Amino acid sequence: MAKCYLQVGINNYHKVITGDEIDHLDDAALALTAQEVNVYARTSPEHKLRLVQALQKNGEIVAMTGDGVNDVPALKQANIGIAMGRKGSEVSKEVADMVLADDNFASIAHAIEEGRTIYDNIRKTLLFLLPANGGEALIIIVAIILGNQLPISAVQILWVNMVTAVTFSLAIAFEPAEENVMKRPPRQHHEPILSGWFIWRIVFSLSLMTIAGYTIFLYERSINTDITAARCAVVNMLVVAEFFYLLHNRKLYSSIWRLKNIFNNKVFAISVMIVGILQIIFTYLPSMEHFFGVSPIGFNAWVRIFLLGGAMFAAVRLERLFISGRKLKLFEVKNSFV
Repeated sequence: MAKCYLQVGINNYHKVITGDEIDHLDDAALALTAQEVNVYARTSPEHKLRLVQALQKNGEIVAMTGDGVNDVPALKQANIGIAMGRKGSEVSKEVADMVLADDNFASIAHAIEEGRTIYDNIRKTLLFLLPANGGEALIIIVAIILGNQLPISAVQILWVNMVTAVTFSLAIAFEPAEENVMKRPPRQHHEPILSGWFIWRIVFSLSLMTIAGYTIFLYERSINTDITAARCAVVNMLVVAEFFYLLHNRKLYSSIWRLKNIFNNKVFAISVMIVGILQIIFTYLPSMEHFFGVSPIGFNAWVRIFLLGGAMFAAVRLERLFISGRKLKLFEVKNSFV
């Protein structure tokens, strides 16, 4: 029995506070008591409301479950009011933020898991899109500052955004829940979606994309490659760099090297194939020269592009292991960033 109590988080199950004892506690004393006591008995609607307020005073995000009219005040006060869909009263359903259709408390845990997965995927999407778009813009800015030819035109940037936004970005939305997603402690409610180390990773990654794109352009021009072919190489360099970068972004807290993590998102595999086909069309279809101002590139250019993409992949890998990985250890997630 003791094990069951511990599994649901009732650590101090020997200590029970009754409603009469709550009446003798002021709000400050109740807030202190709420930090130590997990079990309350013979409580009234007023006691439930005061307990919710006491927990909130301690900085907690409170979820309150209820099914009767007497639970309504506490349901309204809680950060998340949860009513029973089958046995709950109509009043409790009206004031609740969530209704359990099956009256099964396990559904709450499933909802939390789904919410954490969605939140993780939103962060992954931002972590992918911001460096990708920032790198494209920074290439233009660097060229203007140095007074050189533009490595990529506006319509070519539009192509990159169009191709990757509807493929790579969409694939992230279908990423399944990461390992140990329910073993992570709740995040602080005031924590921004872009934390300090998150911003660092964005700046670091967009810098790598800029360096890779500009390097391939300078090299192609140094060997007298035509400007249209050089810009075609830059476009392909950006797409390849975003692909390698996305491999890291698919997982934030678990290993990217495990076989099941590589093949557990079919949308990702489909998106990679689509992007590959589109880039071949972009590079070698004759009509693309008229629409986008590009010309075909040779095998050696592709070798250079993938070598630079691999170097970027290694650099991001090292950054994850030695910088961001240490930050994520604060979450105490086993095998984080390995």
